Amino acid sequence: MADTDVITAHELRFERLLDAPVETVWRYIADDELRARWFMGGPTDPRPGGSITFTFDHDRLSDGDVPMPDRFRANVGKRWSEKVTRAEPPHLIAFAWVGGEAGEVTITLEPAGENRTRLVLHHTGLRGPDDARNFGGGWMAHLAALEARVAGRPVPDFWAIHAEKEAQAKAAVEAG
Repeated sequence: MADTDVITAHELRFERLLDAPVETVWRYIADDELRARWFMGGPTDPRPGGSITFTFDHDRLSDGDVPMPDRFRANVGKRWSEKVTRAEPPHLIAFAWVGGEAGEVTITLEPAGENRTRLVLHHTGLRGPDDARNFGGGWMAHLAALEARVAGRPVPDFWAIHAEKEAQAKAAVEAG
């Protein structure tokens, strides 16, 4: 967990400094294939009222042949779309989560020196500690994968990263 991370029962905020320019990081957020390598792929219509589609295919997140934990197997192939609530390409996209039932996710990008980007992911409107543990660990793991991808580094075992980040999120919620 980074020093700037906030994990509470109703809010998550993660700030990362990425080794790529804003335009490159934006492509990893908006492009179906690039987003599938660190999170979930699917078409994006990055305008207010547009949609962002997610397809759960986490077997693509590790570069090595790493088995997916059994508890996630039921989600393989699940596909859904969320409404884009705000968009200012290539600097901001916000979208509902679980149709708005689990709040809103806002991702902002700003230049941070030459060829670097400050990414802030802010997930508000969580339904309580279970959401904070679940989404907190997931977002931290996916952001670690994004950090590696935009820097041209491999992600040998996404699930090892996920287990570590899930434990960090759980500890933060219990401490909070």
